[in-house]
Amino acid sequence: MNQLEKNAAIIKHLAKDLGFEYCGIAKAEFLEEEAPKLEAWLNRNYHGEMGYMANHFDKRLDPRQLVEGAQTVVSLIYNYYPEEKLPEESEHYKIAKYAYGKDYHFVIKDKLKTFLERLKESIGNIEGRAFVDSAPVMERQWAQKSGLGWQGKNSLLLNRKMGSFFFLAELIIDLEASPDAPITKDFCGSCTRCIDACPTDAIVQAGVVDGSKCISYFTIELKDELPSSMKGKFENWMFGCDICQDVCPWNRFSKPHQEKEFLPHPELQEMTNKDWEEITQETFSKVFQKSAVKRTKLKGLQRNIQFLKKE
Repeated sequence: MNQLEKNAAIIKHLAKDLGFEYCGIAKAEFLEEEAPKLEAWLNRNYHGEMGYMANHFDKRLDPRQLVEGAQTVVSLIYNYYPEEKLPEESEHYKIAKYAYGKDYHFVIKDKLKTFLERLKESIGNIEGRAFVDSAPVMERQWAQKSGLGWQGKNSLLLNRKMGSFFFLAELIIDLEASPDAPITKDFCGSCTRCIDACPTDAIVQAGVVDGSKCISYFTIELKDELPSSMKGKFENWMFGCDICQDVCPWNRFSKPHQEKEFLPHPELQEMTNKDWEEITQETFSKVFQKSAVKRTKLKGLQRNIQFLKKE
C-alpha cells in the first residue's frame, strides 16, 4: 500500500468512527463539466431570490479557491431518516424530515471539526476546511465524483443502499489521497415518479429543478408573500417538502438514523393542526430552539400556515 492509499484508508476509517455512513474521495480540481450547467441554471433564474447562489461562481467550481493548496475533496454521507415520522396524513401540516431534530449544520460541523483534528493527529500537519451546506461547494457533484451516488431526476444525490434521506458534508484538504472511481451510470432508468409527483412542476427536466418553483423554496427561502398561483398546491407542507423523496423507489432502502440529536422535540410529536394555527412565540422558541425551522422564524411559519388553511 503506497502513501496515498494509506491516507485514503485513514480518512475512511475516521469517517466510519464518527458515524458517517459513506465516505468518498476525489481529486480537488476544476469542475469543467459543471460550469456550463451552472451558468445555464442561473441564467434561467432557477435560483429565484436566492441571490447567494449566483455569488462566488468560480469558487463553486474550483475547491482550490476555497482552500489554498487543496488536493482532495472528501465527501461524506450522514443519515437523517427518522424511525418514527411525524404525522404525514394529507390533512396534517407537515415539516421536512431533515428538520425534525437539532439543526444539522451544528451536529455535523462538530463532527467535521473532530474529523480534521483526528486527521492531523494521524497524519501530521495538514490544512483544510469543513463544509456543511454552508459555502459555495457543489456537494452533489463532488459526492458523485467520489463514487457515493448519482444525481437523480429530482437533482438529489441517490445512493443504491440508502436512497436520499441523508446530509452531505465535505472536507477540502491539502493532503493527497487515492481517489475513488466516480459513478457514471444513472440508476433511475425510465422512472419519472418524482417528476410526476411534484405538485408545483419544479422538476423541469431530468436532474434540473427550477428552485423558484420548489415548495421548499417557497416555505423557507422566499421572504415575500406567497404567490396566489400556488394556492392549494403545497399539499400541507409548511416547512420544506419531501414529496420527491417519499415517492422515490430507492428510498425503500432507507434505514432509521442513530443520531439522538435528530430526534424530534417531544411536543413536536403532539402538535395538531389547531396547535400549529395558534402557535405562540413561546412555543415556537421552545420546540424549535435548536432546529433548522428557526430559519423561517415564527412570522414565516405563520405565513405558510395561513397560506395552507382552507378558506
